[in-house]
Amino acid sequence: MSRIEGQSLAEMLKRGAAMQVGFSSSSNSSMPRWLEVMLAEKFFNSCMIHETSKKNEKNIFCLDCCSSFCPQCLPPHRPHRLLQVRRYVYHDVVRVDDLEKLIDCSSVQSYTTNSAKVVFLNERPPSRPFRGSGNACLSCYRPLQDPYLFCSLACKVKELLQNEGGLWKELRECEYLPLPSSCDLDEGQLTPDSILESATSSASSGGGAELGVADTEPVSWRKMRSGPRRAAAAAEVASRRKKGVPVRAPLF
Repeated sequence: MSRIEGQSLAEMLKRGAAMQVGFSSSSNSSMPRWLEVMLAEKFFNSCMIHETSKKNEKNIFCLDCCSSFCPQCLPPHRPHRLLQVRRYVYHDVVRVDDLEKLIDCSSVQSYTTNSAKVVFLNERPPSRPFRGSGNACLSCYRPLQDPYLFCSLACKVKELLQNEGGLWKELRECEYLPLPSSCDLDEGQLTPDSILESATSSASSGGGAELGVADTEPVSWRKMRSGPRRAAAAAEVASRRKKGVPVRAPLF
């Protein structure tokens, strides 16, 4: 099967490959508008409307409006189909449970973070050169675990558009997609999960993803390092560690 080498998904979208709003099983090359926009979107930028507010990163995507926004823009979109975008090792990811309602993700390698499986939205730079042994992404040749075929949703979309005649077999009808119940809502604002995993949780992370540096310092020490009692606490710890004068045992 031939491939179009060196052509990114963004270039395909610009050239008008499979550009239609919505999709239909009668058109093999159709691509839903929401998928096109979501893969090209830059998430976690500051919201221009709430530029001076806290928690103003755009991490929610509305499929009905084909736009991203921050948690403070959420109320008008509550009746719409919504996806929460998270950050994992500094790249955009979406929960598999949510994305599976829209498109088949079984062939995309998943990772576990905060007790949830996620997949990357876009292709990432290769971590190491692929030497031809083992499994690799069919689109970008990034090393993968078996039995996965793609490292990201964008790689799967690119491959299907180029070589499989379209996406319609992979897409699923979804009329209702609320934000997951696990999202933390505080004063009407949604807080995304942490982008980091501790080193102890990496063993359970599917695919062995490269992790960031997690804050593993004990809470008691963090509290001791700050606040008005820092000097007194430090002196107390030092006094506990001070050894007494050694006493030699008597000679017989």
